[in-house]
Amino acid sequence: MIDVQVGAAVPEVIRRIVAEEVVPRRRRLAEHEVLRKTGPDDLVTIADREVERRLTEELTALLPGSKVVGEEGVHEDPGRYAALEGEDPVWIVDPVDGTRQFVRGEPGFCTLVALARAGRVLGAWLYAPVPDLFAEAWRGAGVRLNGAPLPAPTPRPWNEPLRVACSDPDHVAPDQRRALLGLWTEGVAPRPGGAAGLEYLRVARGELDALAFSWEFPWDHAAGLLLVTEAGGVQRTVAGEPFRLAGGNALPFTAARDEATARRILDLLAAGRTDAV
Repeated sequence: MIDVQVGAAVPEVIRRIVAEEVVPRRRRLAEHEVLRKTGPDDLVTIADREVERRLTEELTALLPGSKVVGEEGVHEDPGRYAALEGEDPVWIVDPVDGTRQFVRGEPGFCTLVALARAGRVLGAWLYAPVPDLFAEAWRGAGVRLNGAPLPAPTPRPWNEPLRVACSDPDHVAPDQRRALLGLWTEGVAPRPGGAAGLEYLRVARGELDALAFSWEFPWDHAAGLLLVTEAGGVQRTVAGEPFRLAGGNALPFTAARDEATARRILDLLAAGRTDAV
């Protein structure tokens, strides 16, 4: 078992590192501090790299024998991905989720950390410094937001359209585009998603009904999926299977506020694929 005191120490580590490495750089990034990785929209900043470096050092010190799968570390060494399939505990880190928003000086970014073992997410932490939102979840213990238990979402009015954040259909593979276009139908109000972590938090808080995403990088999803499920939500791929951290998922997948909403989204995704054939 992983000592719960380890989880209790994580928020202070995240808050301190973000306060020192991210907040002072907001709207103050120099041109040389923003680089492109695989394309013009795939950005990395000095803040991303410093946050991941420091989280790697401090989180593994908190839990000796643990490993880290982080966005920037995997970009440098894809072999680190294999830790997700081992038996050692793994910290899954997205140092700045929403890097484009951060670079533009907008508030829609956060830091995501999850703790997993044998493919199972045990703990999740999300910190959005602007505004000051800190969400955390421990498997089986619910969700806390800024230290208080997250209230259960209010029932959704039956006559209002489902609010869904999703991958932009114009920027995905053709089969996934066909599936996502199934959401453009009566009774659904889809929109392109922003930083994944903040969208998951919106579902957990009842501000969104569902997500439909077409990529599977674990640093974008691990923490958010636990936040949603601990808030009473449901997650499932288009094949009807749970999302697998190590990859190989049938895409797109959904995280929804409840079982009925998840079934509705998956039915629409399946119909989108079928209708386009």
